Amino acid sequence: MTAVIIEDEALAALELEKMLKELAPELKVVARLETVRESVVWIRENSPDVIFSDIHLGDGNAFEIFKQVENKIPVVFVTAYDEYALQAFKSRGLDYILKPLDREEIKAVVEKLCDWLGNREREVVADSRGSYQERFLVQMGTRIKSVPVKDIAYFMADGKYLMLYTLDGAVYIVDRTMGEIEGRLDPRRFFRINRKFMIGFTAIKDMVRYSNSRVKVVLQPAPPQSIEAIVSNERVREFKEWLNR
Repeated sequence: MTAVIIEDEALAALELEKMLKELAPELKVVARLETVRESVVWIRENSPDVIFSDIHLGDGNAFEIFKQVENKIPVVFVTAYDEYALQAFKSRGLDYILKPLDREEIKAVVEKLCDWLGNREREVVADSRGSYQERFLVQMGTRIKSVPVKDIAYFMADGKYLMLYTLDGAVYIVDRTMGEIEGRLDPRRFFRINRKFMIGFTAIKDMVRYSNSRVKVVLQPAPPQSIEAIVSNERVREFKEWLNR
């Protein structure tokens, strides 16, 4: 496996490279880059297995790199700032590590990378058209309505009911169980983060680190007060991989 490190602080780059050599001898660092400009040029001409990148660089923000290149390489963001998590995952972020570096976190990232590379060649499920449900029949008191999937923000289990929330804030009851709808939705657009929530990518407003290595998802529209959308422990890895597709 090959890696490139994008970091404008020489000591930080050396520390990361040393840690990678110790924890993953099979991972070879083939380049160390310091600026947005040289990173854009290098990535256009090379294709490593993974990119380790700081966010604040000498000549700008690392996200500018991935706006200028068509990047299909997983990126591990290594930074001292935690407010860029959502933007990182939307830039093919495989993971998001906060400085100072922690050996166990780096080790976990390498393991995740190996899993990702091993699964990369799997065939993607056939195109959603004709394969997944395009609209859902919902109830509004004594009335019924058909809601297109493109308008759905998320589904939330509420006692014996399954609630459908639309992107414009409407709420409906769906005569289905969470298990039934899970197989009817395109997995590229929707993800079941726990027993209570099946969320659409477009409903994600923000994400923050939560206790026990979990992730709290801030949804738009917001669910009822006091109800939080927390990615369960066993689904965190899959969730991050889903964000990186």
